[in-house]
Amino acid sequence: MADPVSNPSVDASPISPIERRNSLEKHLQTRPDLKDLKDRNILLDTNAAPSLQSKAQELERQRATDSLKKGLGKRPEREELVERNILPDSTAAPAIQGQQKELQRHMRADSLEQKLQSRPKPEDLVKEGILEANEEVTEE
Repeated sequence: MADPVSNPSVDASPISPIERRNSLEKHLQTRPDLKDLKDRNILLDTNAAPSLQSKAQELERQRATDSLKKGLGKRPEREELVERNILPDSTAAPAIQGQQKELQRHMRADSLEQKLQSRPKPEDLVKEGILEANEEVTEE
C-alpha cells in the first residue's frame, strides 16, 4: 500500500487558522436563511424546544394514523357499495373497467338493433289476430 504522505495528490500541509476562519466565513455567508430552511421542511416551524419537537411530531403522526384507522373502520364494504351502484359489479381490473362498460353498452345496442329488425310487421300482426285492422299504427 502507498504511504499517504508520499502520495502527491493528497495535500497534507496544515491549514492556517486564518485560512480556516476565512473558509468558515465564506460558507456562513452562503448559508440559507431560517425561513428558507423552514419552507424546505429542513427545520420545523414551531416554537417548541428542540427536545420536544420530535415528541410533538410523533404525536401528530400518531393522531393522523388514528384518524385514518377510524375513517377506514367506518368505510362500507365492497358488496354494499355494489348494491348502492357506487362501484361496478365487475371482476375486471380497474384500468379496463371503462372499456368493459363501453363494450357492454355496444353489445346492448347491437342486441336491441337486432331485435328491432326481427320484429314482425304490423300487417303480419293483423293477420295473426294480435292487432285489429282499425288500430292506428305509427311508424318510427
